[in-house]
Amino acid sequence: MGRSAAGSGVKPAHYVGGEFVREGGVGSFPLVDPVDGSVRGDVPEADRAIVDAAVGAARGALGVWGSSSVEERAAAMRRIADGIEARFEEFVDAEVADTGKPRELAATVDIPRAVGNFRAYADLLYGRPERSYSTAVPGWSGGSGQALNYTTRRPLGVVAIISPWNLPLLLLTWKVAPALAAGNTVVAKPSEETPSTATLLAEVIHEAGLPVGAFNLIHGHGAGAAGEFLTAHEGVDAIAFTGESATGSAIMRKAAEHITPVSFELGGKNPAIVFADADFEDAVAGTVRSAFTHSGQICLCTERVYVERSIFDAFVAELGVRARALTGYGPMISAAHRDKVVSYYRLAVDEGATVVAGGGVPSFGDERDGGFHVEPTVLTGLAQNARTVQEEVFGPICHVMPFDTEDEAIALANDSRYGLAATVWTTDLSRAHRVAPRVEAGIVWVNCWNLRDLRTPFGGIKASGIGREGGEYSLDFFSEPVNICIKI
Repeated sequence: MGRSAAGSGVKPAHYVGGEFVREGGVGSFPLVDPVDGSVRGDVPEADRAIVDAAVGAARGALGVWGSSSVEERAAAMRRIADGIEARFEEFVDAEVADTGKPRELAATVDIPRAVGNFRAYADLLYGRPERSYSTAVPGWSGGSGQALNYTTRRPLGVVAIISPWNLPLLLLTWKVAPALAAGNTVVAKPSEETPSTATLLAEVIHEAGLPVGAFNLIHGHGAGAAGEFLTAHEGVDAIAFTGESATGSAIMRKAAEHITPVSFELGGKNPAIVFADADFEDAVAGTVRSAFTHSGQICLCTERVYVERSIFDAFVAELGVRARALTGYGPMISAAHRDKVVSYYRLAVDEGATVVAGGGVPSFGDERDGGFHVEPTVLTGLAQNARTVQEEVFGPICHVMPFDTEDEAIALANDSRYGLAATVWTTDLSRAHRVAPRVEAGIVWVNCWNLRDLRTPFGGIKASGIGREGGEYSLDFFSEPVNICIKI
């Protein structure tokens, strides 16, 4: 679970109109290693002119890429997948260097899923069903008669894709693959914290031979910078964004000016419900995984745990033991994010929490002490309306609370402005089928966590997002149906 000794030699660059560019813009900003706090490079910051050029290049490529055949697009998707796979270790090194996450996680989840995203959408392009209707129609437009109605799909146009820093390549390709597969052209902006695998992806796409301008990449910050210039651009036909709910709201306000369609996967304050009849070992191990994977920096991670009272004390005790025993976990992405997480640790104590495990910044006695680590933390004793229970922390933290009845557990789980994901632990099959549909979340796992079939719908409700991604759900967003009516 250690980091690559070689690190990453990637020099982030914009990719605009088929050319890699580091000059121009408004200078650059430092790329900081979250493990030890050292500066390991710099990232170019796009200005409005570079964003304009990227959008213009994407619009210029629409005629060629948008009218290409299914066979041509599917073949291109497979070439991109093969290109990532051929440079697998480079991608792993870059992902680990940018995020500080354990190498095992990048090598078994992030990069393989990126490869899988392109291959999956190459396959999904074939055999997509469309509907047709042959009916007798009343004829206010020229007499009654027979008509054949059928649908076809066309790309939306230029798509702006904004991806986050926690799963940089996975979540970038999760949008880029279906957007390109549907015939759109793309301008992508990764998080300013994690530019390296996006740059490598641009290199792979360049080598795959897509039309010049079909894919473009810009780097920079969000508000008042490259991200805002892109999402507010009148030449953008759709926006796909993964990130904080507040940022999603800001993007939506800008998108409203041009009535630009949006697909948002936003924040979460995800609950787990553990019933007394659950397999105790599975539930504890699953909660450790769902709360602390990638140091809690995944939108699907569990921050609220509700445990039936008869097993509450035993569950909390064992969860605390395992949290304290965790090693090899990665840092927070930045000093600012570390400080945010630590501020919630302190707030929880001020609100009256009992700290079962963690609650601070670890000391390693080596270069990691200059990085952005925080301890995996288990809390109890807070009220349901406490800020630490209601607000997304996005760190390795969970609060555990007892419940007495099934209805109470569901009410507690649903008492949140978010609704992204949830887990239910029970060996009672009837209870599983009864409880899961009542939990207000876009996805509910029973006796597991983050077990994903890429064809299924993914997304949240309430403040956790708009729309669904995955499989044909993504292709439906990135294309629009056209009804063609022919009088027979």
